[in-house]
Amino acid sequence: MTFNTLDTIMAFDVQKIRADFPILSRIVNGYPLVYFDNAATSQKPKIVIDSIVDYYSNYNANIHRGVHSLSQEATDAYEIARQKIQHHFNAEKSHEIIFTSGTTHGINMVASGFSKLLKVGDEIIVSAMEHHSNIVPWQMLCEKTGAVLKVIPMSEEGTLVISEYEELLSENTKLVFVNHVSNALGTINPIKAIIEKAHKKGAAVLIDGAQATSHLMIDFQELDVDFYVTSAHKMCGPTGVGILYGKEVWLNKLPPYQGGGEMIKTVTFEKTTYADLPHKFEAGTPNISGGIAFGVAIDYLNSVGLINIQEYENMLLKYATKKLLEIEGLKIYGTSSEKTTVISFNIKGIHPYDIGTIVDKLGVAVRTGHHCTQPIMDFYKISGTVRASFAFYNTKIEIDIFIEAVKKAKMMLS
Repeated sequence: MTFNTLDTIMAFDVQKIRADFPILSRIVNGYPLVYFDNAATSQKPKIVIDSIVDYYSNYNANIHRGVHSLSQEATDAYEIARQKIQHHFNAEKSHEIIFTSGTTHGINMVASGFSKLLKVGDEIIVSAMEHHSNIVPWQMLCEKTGAVLKVIPMSEEGTLVISEYEELLSENTKLVFVNHVSNALGTINPIKAIIEKAHKKGAAVLIDGAQATSHLMIDFQELDVDFYVTSAHKMCGPTGVGILYGKEVWLNKLPPYQGGGEMIKTVTFEKTTYADLPHKFEAGTPNISGGIAFGVAIDYLNSVGLINIQEYENMLLKYATKKLLEIEGLKIYGTSSEKTTVISFNIKGIHPYDIGTIVDKLGVAVRTGHHCTQPIMDFYKISGTVRASFAFYNTKIEIDIFIEAVKKAKMMLS
């Protein structure tokens, strides 16, 4: 199905959407809040907030363990949320969706599991534009196993050099780890091609989707991805919950990440046997309200429409990019033609922290620093950037306010 961009934007009632988000009516430092830190965490619609209150007010109970009515209600709601996530991402089976505390947790679960499967001389590949959460666990894995870490280089435009990736792949490659979208640059990586090339060498692939799932339609089966991780709080859901998707065959190969209640089948002092998927990887009492609210957030995003969101956000990205480049001395890092709504920039001679501090006084929330991507900053020989990141509830008027705030900061700091 194709969509006309103009028709989509005209049908997209951003003011109606904004009314769903209580925090967007806040006043900060005497100004209406302009929230442009969506890559760090998205805001939450009232329906998601209400679902958390509803759980604790009406059917708070532990799940999977009780025969009483409240426990059964909570279990049903939690497992329905798992099924919503399965269908949203088109996983083949619901037990391939493992609830986690977030993206970092999911990555570490896979890294821990592969510590039992790798040996000296095996190779794993990451990209140069990864978040620290998708670098450090693999370094730790290499230290444990003697495997070798290799890095896909990036270009000045902020895109991966795929020809170099092809050279890195070998019969010794066991794992490839790449983010779907760069949190620092907004670049959308060609993950389908990356997955296909890795599979030809027999390697498994994990995709960090934390920055992608709020912007793009993602189909796990169409991608043929082995593992995919993301966080609810980037998708209008609560913090402290996310998912690890894994193909059933891989999840059955990996040992449990933690021991405890829920993940067992039988326990004696002589031997413990483990539960079937997904419970094998879900030890202990989970973030029940968070998982339920994640399902509600998925419903909300689908009610708005991911295609509608993508079209509208692309308009915001183009508009903001054009306006920012009109400011003398401003440089944008990450200029790929395939981007989500992240703009990282600096103004010559001005520290990004100083810009962020001044625009905050004017009610505009942006992020400054290295964004947990220090290797990217080292590549560009900078200490950090100002990062503005937009969501579907932002507006062109807010971008105009932001541009004027940046201009004022430049004037004050020059």
